[in-house]
Amino acid sequence: MDLDAVRTFVAIADAGRFREAALALDVTQQAVSKRVAALEKDLGARLFTRTARGARLTVDGQVFLPHARELLAAEERAAASVRPGRRALRIDVIGRRLAPADLVRDFHRAHPEAALDVVTLFDADAAIAAVRSGTIDASFRALTERRLPDGVESARVHDEPVQLLTGPAHALAAARTITPARLAGHRIWMPGNDAGTEWAAFYDDLGAEFGITIEVTGPDFGAEPLLDTIADSPHLATFVGEQTRMVWPAGHDLRRIPIHDPTPVYPHSLIWRADNPHPALALLRSHLGSPGPGSDTWTPKWAR
Repeated sequence: MDLDAVRTFVAIADAGRFREAALALDVTQQAVSKRVAALEKDLGARLFTRTARGARLTVDGQVFLPHARELLAAEERAAASVRPGRRALRIDVIGRRLAPADLVRDFHRAHPEAALDVVTLFDADAAIAAVRSGTIDASFRALTERRLPDGVESARVHDEPVQLLTGPAHALAAARTITPARLAGHRIWMPGNDAGTEWAAFYDDLGAEFGITIEVTGPDFGAEPLLDTIADSPHLATFVGEQTRMVWPAGHDLRRIPIHDPTPVYPHSLIWRADNPHPALALLRSHLGSPGPGSDTWTPKWAR
């Protein structure tokens, strides 16, 4: 449907005269008449009757008018969705209960005027491709040894401590803190550690560094079944990020135990296109800053 014709129809309906509509649209009265005629032909219905007082909507015109207004509003929303400075900043946060989502919530509290569109993509390859194509404006990822495409930049923005999560019957459940070395010989179950992802690379390196056995056997049914299993097991534990939001039934009595000497930290980086002009992207980068040098922390060699 010709939206110029629809816009003309609405202008006539509001003004009540073809001449006033032409002045409002800055076109000739002949152009207004042609647009309306083309629209009526397209719809197969007459929209106006001409009277001595101007143009009056027919019954069909009255029925069509609210839909015409909706079409024009949709046009404006569509244009605004891709217009820098007006459209929302599209950010990938990996998961809505993970640390990057917290970082974005903090940014929104500091800059409530910045419209945000938060999405969750699967892994770093998908996120980098989406940033490069312009599908999203930025992504939070741990960058392994992969090279970024030309024009795509990154900066380390947050180091998140890793914690041990156990059930009440686990041998380490009473510990106030624990060292990575003490985890050697204990079974850490992480069925969501998909091979080839950046988080699998992080935990593989963590396990190799400190002799920790990380098991990925069994299907990944999500967080709730994982927590159910951990709660009932005297042998299995898992790793979670300090800022990962988790909710479980009170009867599970799960324990989050900080890890120190050293503290493993998950290295979150922000990825963006260097030529992206969105003003909220510059605000986000300035808000995030960069993590200070951590004392007694560990992260894989590819993140140092």
